Amino acid sequence: MATEKKNLSGKAKELRDAYAALLDDLSTIVVGQKEMVESLALSTLTGGHVLIEGLPGLAKTLAVRSFAQRLAAVFSRIQFTPDLLPADLLGTRIYNAKTSEFTVAKGPLFANIVLADEVNRAPAKVQSALLQAMQERKITIGGETFELAEPFLVLATQNPVETEGTYSLPEAQVDRFLLKVVVGYPNAAEEMQILERADGLEIKDDPKPLLKPKQVLEARDEAQSLFVDDKVKRYLVDLVLATRDPKAFGLADLTTLLRFGASPRATLALASAGRAQAFLDGRGYVTPDDIKSVAHRVLRHRLALSYEAEAEGVGPDEVVTRILAKVKAP
Repeated sequence: MATEKKNLSGKAKELRDAYAALLDDLSTIVVGQKEMVESLALSTLTGGHVLIEGLPGLAKTLAVRSFAQRLAAVFSRIQFTPDLLPADLLGTRIYNAKTSEFTVAKGPLFANIVLADEVNRAPAKVQSALLQAMQERKITIGGETFELAEPFLVLATQNPVETEGTYSLPEAQVDRFLLKVVVGYPNAAEEMQILERADGLEIKDDPKPLLKPKQVLEARDEAQSLFVDDKVKRYLVDLVLATRDPKAFGLADLTTLLRFGASPRATLALASAGRAQAFLDGRGYVTPDDIKSVAHRVLRHRLALSYEAEAEGVGPDEVVTRILAKVKAP
């Protein structure tokens, strides 16, 4: 496998070091949850949105807020509820009786980083409004269209257990998320560290901006220009094809477990996230390990499992794991 552009350029290395400092700083605030914090960084380097699934109390909101503070970005938090209206996200036109004119009051989506908390609690019309902003980076209010400032990222959270008062996210919207992160419980050592900080023995949260939005966009350009060898491209394409036709890759046992596989958007997402991962690792080219490291996060929400899979207790992560084990890497 050719490895052209082995080293990052001087500018790219400087930006990568700034990201490394940012992640190190966040590790002093958010205990554990390395994959979640890393995924936030990947989102800025790809321009993709992130869906974070986890039980309450696992530092999802803390991680997103702390990340936004350290980017010197405009941060907005929206608590999704069943009575939410599209105007609560987008904004509305307000009539001024003195001037006899309408003015636009912009909603919380006019931000760089939007935390959509418990996104599955909002009804379909609100989901549709959010989808337009996520996909088009535009918002229409009263017939007038506004461009959203870059970077624009939606970092949404949802509770995987509680279903009362929730609405299933449309397949089209789920597919718009570049990554889906599943947040688990901390281990014993991390739990002790959380307890010590709660007791006031180790408290540190004096956020200092480490990256400006302009630098984020520069880092994104650098990351997305990294070299990807044709063999690595073939590998990531094979991973996606294996979700659609597992039998062709010696995975006949998955045929009855999958209703349909990942779309071409998953192929593009794998390449983009792989480049971002290589950038964070300080390399100027993408390796198969970069693709493997992001594969679960890119594919898990793009697979539709059958009733047989549910009956056998097989989840999307296990399907991705089997595919990674079978599809040969270069």
